[in-house]
Amino acid sequence: MPEIAVLDRNGKEVEKIQLADSVFGIEPNVSVMHDMVKCYLANQRQGTQSALTRAEVSGGGKKPWRQKGTGRARQGSTRAPQWYHGGIVFAPKPRDYSYSLNKKVRRLAMKSALSSKVRDNEMIVLDSFTMDEYKTKTVAAMLKAVGSEKKALIVLPENDKKVIASAGNIPGVKTALVNTLNVYDILNADKFIVVKGAVAQIEEVYA
Repeated sequence: MPEIAVLDRNGKEVEKIQLADSVFGIEPNVSVMHDMVKCYLANQRQGTQSALTRAEVSGGGKKPWRQKGTGRARQGSTRAPQWYHGGIVFAPKPRDYSYSLNKKVRRLAMKSALSSKVRDNEMIVLDSFTMDEYKTKTVAAMLKAVGSEKKALIVLPENDKKVIASAGNIPGVKTALVNTLNVYDILNADKFIVVKGAVAQIEEVYA
């Protein structure tokens, strides 16, 4: 079983805990993680792009000139695609890009992402992290103390509005609860910071 140190908010080690092999100790499946990230990003797409076809552009009802005798190419409408202000050929229309993966694939991708963070020494466990007031400086000091200077994902065991709001002011720092974790955010973060109480919840869900 992988072992990891538990730090306080000042970056000092207070204890060591054993992580579940079935969640944090598997061989990461890169292909499955790639599929999960693609799925997540596709599901984030709004798909609201839209342009007008020649049937939808206003005007163009009258034939610009007669069919024969002018020496020019025959034209039926000033809203044909080759005309300025004409319609768009195969115009993009609102569509749904989302799709889903099997539950077993999603679970394997999550376990692979968690295990990869442990393997690469990018996972940090905090003994606890609560705040009495809204203070961005407190979160920034904690991140500096535990050695997280870049992008970080902080996983909380319960909804703490003060921590979430304070961390939200720091560029590159995101917060999540166990039930809102996703593979993309885990892999995108340079440091995966989990409060000790959330570790038990993750193991309970994915073990």
